[in-house]
Amino acid sequence: MAIKRIWHGWTEPHDADAYQALLQSEIFPGIEAKGIAGLRSIELLRRDHSDEVEFVTIMGFGSLDDVIAFQGEDYETAYVPDAAQQVLKRWDKKSAHYSVEETRSH
Repeated sequence: MAIKRIWHGWTEPHDADAYQALLQSEIFPGIEAKGIAGLRSIELLRRDHSDEVEFVTIMGFGSLDDVIAFQGEDYETAYVPDAAQQVLKRWDKKSAHYSVEETRSH
């Protein structure tokens, strides 16, 4: 059963572009370099608010075992490298995990 791992983080507006660049140039490639066979996708969503910028990452895994291979037995704990913590205003301490019941593409 496929799993989606969803996490939220927020930056100050002036840090948003730097955080996004960090994700794209270092953090996501670092995750991919771990060679987790069940990692299927990483999506990045961004929404600007008046006082902060919200980021959502959605990682697709083949199974919960693949999530555990990525994060360990305490798999709900958020993966927030030190470099990201320096730029983020606040973030979810836990990631949420959902089973994928249906996917439709048009």
